[in-house]
Amino acid sequence: MYEPLERKWAGYHARHCGCGLNWLEAHAVPAGFTVIPRGKTGYHGLVGPGLTEGVDEEKLTADALWEAVTGKPGTQTWYESVHVTCRSPESEAARKEHYKQIYAPAQERRKQAKTEPATEAQVKCLTTLAEKVGKERFDTEFAKAIKGSDIAPRAFQQRCATAAKRLTKARARKLITTLVGHD
Repeated sequence: MYEPLERKWAGYHARHCGCGLNWLEAHAVPAGFTVIPRGKTGYHGLVGPGLTEGVDEEKLTADALWEAVTGKPGTQTWYESVHVTCRSPESEAARKEHYKQIYAPAQERRKQAKTEPATEAQVKCLTTLAEKVGKERFDTEFAKAIKGSDIAPRAFQQRCATAAKRLTKARARKLITTLVGHD
């Protein structure tokens, strides 16, 4: 069983137990649960011994988890389902494959945007924005947008529209986003 914890469960413990101890150390670990820290955010996972086998997820409420951890019945008057996630290697591989299929078209569009030239609409938008923010600001942001690419900076007295035509879709989108925030 894997359940997101921390603030919700700390409050639940404070209201219903009152022992004044950290509920993870005082109740979860002695009951046989494994606590998994998740980075510096204070988010934790709780892995329980055999709780996911044959368990109806709709009946696995906060009260049921509380009773499993403390041995005392919960006094909850509302019901909150506990999301059970299988973290086996097979399930993780299936989950990754599922998300790969979902996000594959977007990743392909991003790859194409890095090589395809900027559209007419993007060039027109950049020309309009260059007039609003001024050539100095345009040059500064243009240099940031092309950093790390083989696109040359805007040449002396080169029109902003001409320089914008050399951008890829992705670089043009980045420059437009930056310039819109400064107009």
